[in-house]
Amino acid sequence: MFIYLLGDDYFKWITLLGVIFAFALTFVSISLAKRILPRDAGRAFAINGSKSVGKPRGAGLVFILTFTISTLFFVKVNTELCIYLVLIILEMLSGYFDDASSKPWGELKKGLIDLAISIVAAVTFLHFNPNTFNLALFDKTITLNPIVYGILIIILIWASINVTNCSDGVDGLCASLSTITLTTTYVLFHEIASLEVQYRHIVMLMVVCLLAYLWFNASPSQLLMGDAGSRAIGIFIAITFLKLHSPFLFILMALMLIIDGGLGLVKLTIMRVFKTKNFMKNIRTPIHDHMRKNKEWSDTQVVIRFVIIQLIIGLAVIYALV
Repeated sequence: MFIYLLGDDYFKWITLLGVIFAFALTFVSISLAKRILPRDAGRAFAINGSKSVGKPRGAGLVFILTFTISTLFFVKVNTELCIYLVLIILEMLSGYFDDASSKPWGELKKGLIDLAISIVAAVTFLHFNPNTFNLALFDKTITLNPIVYGILIIILIWASINVTNCSDGVDGLCASLSTITLTTTYVLFHEIASLEVQYRHIVMLMVVCLLAYLWFNASPSQLLMGDAGSRAIGIFIAITFLKLHSPFLFILMALMLIIDGGLGLVKLTIMRVFKTKNFMKNIRTPIHDHMRKNKEWSDTQVVIRFVIIQLIIGLAVIYALV
């Protein structure tokens, strides 16, 4: 909004103000919302799940809304970006209503919602963007049939939503890893997707909103993001790599999210499809639970060590591409 009122001559000042506004609005909003958010009931099979009992849950509702408001105020959005914002909010609402429900939603219901949102996102992206993408590390551009590319986009978005959601089980972990992933992509936008200026600034607004949330979620946490936050972050991360026009960088730049949350999905899928109980039987998933229970890492060690690994990978990719 402000960029339309003041013009491009004030772009740098508007950007600076937007970052400060997004952090401050998220910080104040979470401070006020702590009293009215639903309370966590704990998870029977989660390591240290009892420590979460009674904490406000669903803070994702707050920081996703403040992110959306900040984007509308300080970024020159277009139709494509507006659709993405709506989809992010829908994913946030599905997670929030699941968190707030007296009876948790089943896997099928949540999976179908994720699939529907992923399909709309894929159709939107292909409508506004070419059916090409870059293999950035190999300096090659690939063109795919739109239907094939659309299916791959749907898989990317669905996977990103669910691995991010599964990684949300240790104070500060999901938001910290997501912050590292998004910050490194912010750097890469200037180098390999310089035309996506507006989306680059949207990424930074999400980062500062996550940092404001981390103020309260750092161990020992005062509140939890819940599915409202993790699922919305997941779709945002996927769209970010699409707008970077290098979707396969997701594998490296979000590797710790994939390992932490994704291995559990692989384990569960193989056990159900092949009716076996022995696959990865000695590995507890999500991996953050394996490290806490089997390796006796503290919550802080899990977060810092996972962040260190992801940060090293992100810096290596940046070094290779910039």
